[in-house]
Amino acid sequence: MTAAQLPALDGEIRDGRHVMAVRVYYEDTDFSGIVYHANYLRFMERGRTNFLRLLGADQRGLFEEAAKEAPGFAFVVRSMALEFRKPARMDDVILVTTAPAEVKGASITLHQTVTRGDDLLVEAQVRVAFVSGGRARPIPKALRLAMAGGSAAGAPG
Repeated sequence: MTAAQLPALDGEIRDGRHVMAVRVYYEDTDFSGIVYHANYLRFMERGRTNFLRLLGADQRGLFEEAAKEAPGFAFVVRSMALEFRKPARMDDVILVTTAPAEVKGASITLHQTVTRGDDLLVEAQVRVAFVSGGRARPIPKALRLAMAGGSAAGAPG
């Protein structure tokens, strides 16, 4: 199979938002058969990672430029607020959606949702900081603009 024939394992970016399907497996559930609450953190981490991966795949030059400005850069979770609304169960296919809510100088706030069909299961606000050399650094402007996805909330500031 060529890369073009493979399913979108990392999800896809649509209208500035990253959308990724996840199947719930037995290992994701607790004794009652519902998804263990901490596993939603894993699903959302995978969504954030794949959002950056796909952004980098589409904007490879931006990541290379950022690496020149801030060698060894990384994004680290600074804070997170979650609201658990409904449970997911084994064999459910859920969608993890990640969208930039606010992009600032050295951090980005992401709005993440986990849904099953029309049901909102989990909602989160996640603030990640851009670090290099063990310290918070300003996100390079080109990368900041790409992550903002052209949204008004992500306007450079």
